[in-house]
Parts: sequence; C-alpha cells; structure tokens
Amino acid sequence: MNTLRLDKLSGLIAAHDLDGIAVVPGPNMVYLSGIHSHLSERPIILFYFADDDPAIIIPNLEAMKAEAAGIPADRIFEWTDEDGYAGAFQKACADLQLSGASLGVEALHMRVMEVSLLQRYAPDMQIVHAESILSALRIRKDADEIAAVRKAIAVAEAGMELLIPCISIGQTEKQIAALLTQFLFEQGADSIAFGPIVSAGENGASPHAVPTNRPIQQGDLLVIDWGVYVDGYPSDITRTFAAGEIDEELTAVYHAVQLANERGKTAAGLGATGRDVDRAARSAIVEAGYGDFFIHRTGHGLGIEIHEPPFMMEGNVEPLTVGELFTVEPGIYLPGRGGVRIEDDMVITAVGAECLTTMTRELRVVG
Repeated sequence: MNTLRLDKLSGLIAAHDLDGIAVVPGPNMVYLSGIHSHLSERPIILFYFADDDPAIIIPNLEAMKAEAAGIPADRIFEWTDEDGYAGAFQKACADLQLSGASLGVEALHMRVMEVSLLQRYAPDMQIVHAESILSALRIRKDADEIAAVRKAIAVAEAGMELLIPCISIGQTEKQIAALLTQFLFEQGADSIAFGPIVSAGENGASPHAVPTNRPIQQGDLLVIDWGVYVDGYPSDITRTFAAGEIDEELTAVYHAVQLANERGKTAAGLGATGRDVDRAARSAIVEAGYGDFFIHRTGHGLGIEIHEPPFMMEGNVEPLTVGELFTVEPGIYLPGRGGVRIEDDMVITAVGAECLTTMTRELRVVG
C-alpha cells in the first residue's frame, strides 16, 4: 500500500461526504494497493474508508496478494470456488456496515455483477460515481511515475529506430507490426501498451486502424502508433513516414500536422487548459484547409492507463498543473487517400512543459 496515496484518498472520501470507495481489478486497484489481478467470473472488490482499514472480497487462490498488500487478516473476506462468493459478500457487507452507507464506485470499471451483489447484501447502500475522485487522485504524477514513463519512451523509440531500416516496399502492415513488437521486447519492454497501429495508404485515414495484410506501396503514407509499458507505466507515440516519394498534397498535409503538433506543444504549460492546447493545434490544420479532417481531440492524459485525464479538447477548461502527463497528437485523415498523425508525450513542470519524446518530427522516408 502506498501510504501517501491512501492518506490523500481518505481526505477525498471525507471531502465528498462518502463512507468509502470500492474498486475492482484494474488500474485503480494497482495504483492504490499494488494488487495485480483481472476482471473475471471471480469477483474481487477492494474497499477504502475515510477512517478505517481497507478491506477486500477476494477468492482464496488470490488472498496472498491481499496479505502482501498489508490488508489486515480480519478484513480479507475470502471465498472458494466450492462455496461460491455469496457468503463472502454477505459477511463483508455486514461486518463493514455497508447497509445505509454511501459508497463511491468506478463508473468506468465496476460491472453490474459487483454492484448487484453489493446491493443484494446491503440493500440500503447508496452507489455514487467516483470517477472524478479517482481522477483527482491520479492526475498529478510523482517523480517515480514520470521516470517510468521516460523509460517507456526510451524503449519505444529505440525499438522504432531498429524497425525503420527494416521496412521495405511489399511488406504488409501485419508484418511491420510483428517486427516492431519483437524489437520493442528486445529493447526492454515489460509489455506492449496496445497492439501497434500500422496503417498504410488509404488505411491511414482511420485513426484507430488495425494492421491488415495490405502491402506497403510506393507513394504511401505509413502511420505507426506504438508504445510499451515499463515499470507499470506506458509510452504512446505516433510517427508518420513516407514510403518512397509522396505527392504534393500528402506532403502539404504532413507539414500542416507537423505545425499543429508544434503549436499544441507550445501552448501547453502551467496554467494552460486542454482547450488552449486543442485550439492551438487545430488552428494550424484549419488554416491549411483541412479542419474537417481533424476528427478527434488533440490529446489525452497518460498514466497507468493509456487514456486518462486530462484531455486536450474543446470544453476542458481546467488549468494544467505540475505533474500532469498527456499527449499532443493532431492528425489529418483523408478518406481513400491516407492520414498523418504526429504524437508526442508531454509533462507539465514548474517552469512550463517538457516534451519527453525525442524522435524527429521531420518526414522520414522508409522502404
């Protein structure tokens, strides 16, 4: 358990007039307890309270994780496959006096399964969405978290530099994605942050394309979006390449996105807002005449999860503060022709903002 994080969470629980917060396997459980598990048919719920020890409902085969995290033995409600979990839920709800309590839950992760079980055995319990509380807890990264992201960026960039000279005309998107994955692990990735996006030609017009058997052709734009996890934290980078010589319009589109990336990063700083960053990046693309083809927000927060607050988008007027990590990734997507995206990872510092990614944004030719 991270004592500093738990103390901060206790204060947030009290400030929001809640009795406690419940989290399920996933990023918040890892962040608060270090317990790594996964959502499955075996329910697990970890409870935190403003003025009491944490507690957990967990199958006996994983109970040692709760013990290692420092949860008191009498607050570990184990259950077996043979007996089922109903008894553990009933005992936990009674012992923790959850009936009538106001309990915050993770709206993006808690399933109907867990909520239904809690309401069955604590029928008067009030369920409150607590995403804003958990976001406030995680949004400012400490020195160790930022150091982990730096490592993840270094590994991702090293893997890409190995890939670039290996790309050739005629290779498929899938083949390039497989090579990249191999190089990323060779460079020290703990895991892949997400399946690499490798999209060539017309496939690049889809921001979240999945690699296909389409071969790379002369004159294609090649978009590669990739990242890795190191020490529990990810990198998320995108670069767009030219397969041989590309035409004048695609070159102009590339330079518009390159300028948008630079303007977005320049606008980021202490006290700036996500809206400021989005508007700055978007202005370059609008001026180039491609505003209708920039079809997503300019960026997203980066932490234990690949996508988390803060979001660089219209409507986000919360000032950026020290320790916030996020991407700046403007793009232009032309149906039937191709796309360009250039993505960097940023952190807000006491003197402004730092770009953590180092790979050139100049157009590189591959193949």
